[in-house]
Amino acid sequence: MNDKKWIVLGLVIFLGLFTFPLWYNLLVRPGTAAPAPEVVLTDKAKAARQCVMPTEFMKTDHMQLLDEWRLKMVREGTGTFVNPEGKMFAASLSNTCLDCHSNKAEFCDRCHDYVSVAPYCWDCHLDNPKGER
Repeated sequence: MNDKKWIVLGLVIFLGLFTFPLWYNLLVRPGTAAPAPEVVLTDKAKAARQCVMPTEFMKTDHMQLLDEWRLKMVREGTGTFVNPEGKMFAASLSNTCLDCHSNKAEFCDRCHDYVSVAPYCWDCHLDNPKGER
């Protein structure tokens, strides 16, 4: 058992290297998170002043809403959405969402890039269905 000191030293070095990202972020870089991106609203979005759902809901749960719209359209053929206030909208990414938020690069892409996600929406949907910029 003469190797006991080498085993302990190896374990200490391993644990130090393994936990390095954790203690580095906690001790050396506190509060250095990148600031949230500023999204740019189009004039039409500013004039509407209200999305299909409240802003906080849309910031956190818009993907669940879009998934729900997709399932209802594909499986039930239902192409409308009624929000909690009773207002009816077409359940369409291209024609409802992008009608107001036509600046995909300044609205969608900024947040998606910030959180490092690559949504597959644009595999099928046009990012500018009406050809406006």
